[in-house]
Amino acid sequence: MNIYDISRRAGVSIATVSRVLNNSPHVSENTRKKVMAVIEGTGYVPNAFARGLGLNTMKTIGLLCPDASDPYLSQALTYLERAFRQQGYDCLLSCTDKALLARQQGVELLKSRHVDGIVLMGSSFIEDDPSENDYIRDAARSVPVILLNAAFPCDNVYGVQCDDQRAVNEATLSLLDSGCRRILYLYHSRNYSGRKKLTGYRDAHAQRGVEVDEKLLCFFDQDKGSVHQVRDTLLQLEKDGLCFDAVLTSEDILSVGALKYARAAGRRVPEDLSVIGYNNSSLCACTEPELTSVDNKLFAICEHIVTTMMGVLDGKEMPQKTVFTGELVKRETTK
Repeated sequence: MNIYDISRRAGVSIATVSRVLNNSPHVSENTRKKVMAVIEGTGYVPNAFARGLGLNTMKTIGLLCPDASDPYLSQALTYLERAFRQQGYDCLLSCTDKALLARQQGVELLKSRHVDGIVLMGSSFIEDDPSENDYIRDAARSVPVILLNAAFPCDNVYGVQCDDQRAVNEATLSLLDSGCRRILYLYHSRNYSGRKKLTGYRDAHAQRGVEVDEKLLCFFDQDKGSVHQVRDTLLQLEKDGLCFDAVLTSEDILSVGALKYARAAGRRVPEDLSVIGYNNSSLCACTEPELTSVDNKLFAICEHIVTTMMGVLDGKEMPQKTVFTGELVKRETTK
């Protein structure tokens, strides 16, 4: 018997059960009696999730990160840890790679530490096969789970994300409208977010009536997408006769490699080659010329994750999906 069973038998939301458990004044007397009747009739004893709703809380949030060395995720870790600490919560970090088993074990580790809630950092946690997401459903039966930059329809799971498809679409349109017609797209993810970005790239071409040359789609394995590897790959593509007048990337680090290529090939940026990155990371100010990039509102996303988690733990109704709109920050690598 858990809080979900109580919610289902009483015919009310999980948040309402939480309010009853916390003696919240924001519950009608009839509803309170109905929920308490179910609780007393089933002998329900509040578990770790209920304790996280105010009953002897551990005041700890679990953060599961597939790769803490990734610039995007490391920045998110900084934002989240600081914001949760300001709310009086400590963070317990578990780092895994992207293998399914490692992620499952990471979630189990956090649950065994009786954390009050779990944040899954990154869209790589969502699999195409629904059965491979069962570990998220299982975790959400005990504690609230929030996904950073992904969405997953499940009770007690909340998603806060950037509209990656729209952001890449607008970045691609910006290049097309500046006169570019051969936009090389570099990416190293085929997951939830990666697919949306690629769709945005394709849709922009369709909107402007420009056919996509599949040779302009260049995938890098995560561990092979180094700056120098990108540079050398682009030099080889040019040597093989592939023409491109712009480079759009799914991550800023890939754009740094594209700028290394431009320097090695003697191509002027942005006169001969326009370059746009993604994430608007600190790398943008480290390049020469400075990199135009999509700001995917990571700071706002992390703030909202904390607000959502605090609201859920306080027994409030919170939106299960929140989407932020990215913004193209123009610097010196575009016309």
